[in-house]
Amino acid sequence: MRTLIGFGLVLALTCGATAANQQKLDGKKLVGKWEPATPKKGEQMVMEFTKDGKIVVTGDMGGKEVKIEGTYKLDGDKLSFVLKFMDIEIKETVTITKLTDTEMEGEDKDKKKESFKKVVPKLEK
Repeated sequence: MRTLIGFGLVLALTCGATAANQQKLDGKKLVGKWEPATPKKGEQMVMEFTKDGKIVVTGDMGGKEVKIEGTYKLDGDKLSFVLKFMDIEIKETVTITKLTDTEMEGEDKDKKKESFKKVVPKLEK
């Protein structure tokens, strides 16, 4: 349970930011798979944002693969999402400070900064 809450907080930190000026971001750039730009030792997490407002977070939690699903909405630079895992619902609204085709950055309400990079699909041989 404690690990799951930590996993949800990592997601919030990952996507989040608090910015003084709300900016209009291109929501199409959010669609796709994202991973931490500099993952912590032993951390494996991928967030996938779909064009129809769904989010799927997969990762390793204590040696087990975990999949958490939910929904999201991007309004200006505010990213709101709801994740459900077992009986736990995680609701967050965060602010994205940078969103390009390959990078996403932000900081949480405590000013902790996080960066992500878009996962590049591997070509099959």
